[in-house]
Amino acid sequence: MSEKPEAKRVLIFNVNWLGDVLFSSAAIRNIRRNYPDSYIACVIPSRCYPILKGNPHLDEVIIFDEQDRHKGVLEKLNFVSLLKKKEFDLVFLLHRSFSRTLICRLAGIKQRIGHYTKKRAFLLTKKIVPPKKDSLHRIDYYLDVIEKAGLRVEDRYLDFFFSPGDEEHVDKFFKKNSIKQDDFVVAINPGGNWIPKRWPLDYWARLADRLISEIGAKVIVTGSISDLLLASQIKDAMRQPPLIACGVFNLKQLGALAKKAELFITADTGPLHIANAVGAKKIIAIFGPTAPSVTGPYPSTNVVILQKDVGCRIPCYKVNCSDNRCMREVTPDDVLTEAKKVLNR
Repeated sequence: MSEKPEAKRVLIFNVNWLGDVLFSSAAIRNIRRNYPDSYIACVIPSRCYPILKGNPHLDEVIIFDEQDRHKGVLEKLNFVSLLKKKEFDLVFLLHRSFSRTLICRLAGIKQRIGHYTKKRAFLLTKKIVPPKKDSLHRIDYYLDVIEKAGLRVEDRYLDFFFSPGDEEHVDKFFKKNSIKQDDFVVAINPGGNWIPKRWPLDYWARLADRLISEIGAKVIVTGSISDLLLASQIKDAMRQPPLIACGVFNLKQLGALAKKAELFITADTGPLHIANAVGAKKIIAIFGPTAPSVTGPYPSTNVVILQKDVGCRIPCYKVNCSDNRCMREVTPDDVLTEAKKVLNR
């Protein structure tokens, strides 16, 4: 193992997706443990900011939106200037991007550590040989960078923090919708940024109807404002209306809801990992084209993963899959069977 690099001001250039930023929280915590007295900042896109807001292991969260406010060359140069003023002396590049590595070089950060790629090798001062694709869980993929850089890694769980105010917001929603303390609350999360990972709309409708009629559940459909159409389509396909909370909760409040609910049902999305990070009582995770060994919930003690073998190679990154049979193979019956176990335990 190589010797840990010394640094008074440490930057972590993070990745782009909610779930992946959550997976990186283990690396952030372990970096802090190795640099207890250093100033540590983390760069993320604005949509991921709630994942790290309030994280006690960071002194600062810096926003970098490559596809939006920092899209142009001038905006990127302004961002370089911002980093330069902050005088970081070490950066861990969890993102494999060439442009982010170049930004750190131009910002004068002397030690630049990240996974080796041919394009950016000359910009890295410490090149970490990357593991074989999909051979590690994402948590371990990010920990791999810091461990091979000489840092001590002690644990690999996720961090996600919410406030009492977030819990109060959920309590008010419950009160407004006459949800009582002894109600069996089921939060369902039908959305997701990647269409092949979504469970069919009619499956959600059938499941939610049966959760209400067969076990008397209070079903809350979660999601962002962009999921409102999907939620209303699910509601239209149902006999009994669920409570629609798309756009009602931000990510912190979603964490508070997931912890409060008796059951959280979702596909492989960021909210799955938020629910798991806060210690949700029980989670049913529906997997299709992705591999639990790579992007599955960790720890999985309170999670049931439902995935069927349909003869396809997993993980599969076929964005334009015509039949999505890996997701359709998991039926509402399968999910309901697991939900009933939670009710009867």
